[in-house]
Amino acid sequence: MQTSETLNEGLKRAYKLTITADDINKRVDVEVKKLAPQVNMPGFRPGKVPANLIRKMHGDALMQDALNAAIREGVDKTVADNRLRPAMQPKVEMAEGYESGKDAEITLELEVLPEIKTPSVDGLELERLTADVQDKEVDEAVERLAASQKSFETAAKSYKAKMGDQVVIDFEGKVDGVPFDGGKGEAMAVELGSGRLIPGFEDQLVGVKANDEKVLNVTFPDDYNVDDLKGKDATFDIVVGEVQKPKENKVDDDFAKSLGLEGMDQLRELLKGQIEQELNGLTRTQMKRGLLDQLAADHDFDVPPSMVEAEFDQIWQQLEQELVGEEDPEAARKEMEADKDEYRDIAVRRVRLGLLLSEIGQANGVEVTQQEMNMLIQQAAQQYRAEDRERFMQYVQQEPMAAAQLRAPMYEDKVVDFLFDKADVTDRKVTREELQAAIEAEETPAPKAAKKKAPAKKAAAKKPAAKKTPAKKAAAKKAPAKKTTPKTAAKKPAAKKAPVKKAAAKKPAAKKAPAKKAAAKK
Repeated sequence: MQTSETLNEGLKRAYKLTITADDINKRVDVEVKKLAPQVNMPGFRPGKVPANLIRKMHGDALMQDALNAAIREGVDKTVADNRLRPAMQPKVEMAEGYESGKDAEITLELEVLPEIKTPSVDGLELERLTADVQDKEVDEAVERLAASQKSFETAAKSYKAKMGDQVVIDFEGKVDGVPFDGGKGEAMAVELGSGRLIPGFEDQLVGVKANDEKVLNVTFPDDYNVDDLKGKDATFDIVVGEVQKPKENKVDDDFAKSLGLEGMDQLRELLKGQIEQELNGLTRTQMKRGLLDQLAADHDFDVPPSMVEAEFDQIWQQLEQELVGEEDPEAARKEMEADKDEYRDIAVRRVRLGLLLSEIGQANGVEVTQQEMNMLIQQAAQQYRAEDRERFMQYVQQEPMAAAQLRAPMYEDKVVDFLFDKADVTDRKVTREELQAAIEAEETPAPKAAKKKAPAKKAAAKKPAAKKTPAKKAAAKKAPAKKTTPKTAAKKPAAKKAPVKKAAAKKPAAKKAPAKKAAAKK
């Protein structure tokens, strides 16, 4: 095989590989010898079929396999011989017009990782802001928990439903007088005022009593998730089974015991612990932001454009999803488009910091153990249906890029913890509000939308070498199609979600921290 470099510009490399016809034929001969003992043909004893007949029968397949193997080996050898560190999967193409029996010309294009001088981990200075849990926060958490455990009791048959009540109905939906698929149900509980059903449905149930029959007139939203019903006028014939009034939850020992606890003291202690975890998370976010800002200020180097583009695409995809929740999505999109360059700068920052943290980790022996990796794979597999989990686990074990994507967040956290240990840290007590304000103050100024819509979930940036799981695997996660009942006939996330029955809580849930849009920075 002959190799020549055709491009060496910045982080871009390109090579021309020539695989000779003689090399390919030799590989085919090897495969013919391997295959011969297994070939049966009338008139020949097993294993005695002449090589030329085997070539005639399987020549095209053997030639293709030999060529593919030669290309793989050629690419691997070129990468190794030139000590290349590919940033993303190399692009490999064969010249058009290749004919069997002739030399094959291959083009190899890739971007390489930049050479980064091993960063010094000495001299880092960080301030750690910590906040104590206030009694008021625990009181508010108890109140939220009690409100979330709403229950209902049957009202008198003469009682007329009002907002906040729950109505149990049988229903049948029709479009142009014809019932539609999935539009029928029985004994469905509808909480009036929850906004979980299509517009107008709940409003028209105000004033109904037990055993009432009524026809509701509604219009499906233009963005409804069933194409045949988008924007269509419909009617729902309903029969009221009963009307239920909300019961008042008394926050006392009995309430705590209904959650599986011993009493209010244990409930308050549990909630306090959850709030402490939340505050610790905010403290870590504040420290990590300070650490990354120091690293970003001290290091500047070119990053592979393909990695920036991949990171930018993830940011943009998240922003596109969040547009659905905007009151005026068109205006939000214009604002987003106006700030596109700033979002690309954020992508550059993320990639640069990801490479930097990776270099620090490698230089200092930070690693994710096999046991930890197995745990990550098992956790990720739980997102799939039971019948697809084994297939997913095999895929991750066979695809280095998929494994790298899973490993990246944990690896980054380990490197960050390593740097925390090396830094000179000073502590300062603050209030929750001051802690949150400190995090917000460290945001990248502009873009405006970044403060408002930056994808908070991406705070732990994925390692640059990682790629998303191929689309064919995403299919395994697809949820089964839902029936079109008023319960599922809710707006898309842009508006209000369909009601979901709440399971009896065993443990109280803590209040979630407000998403920090500063995460766009990294």
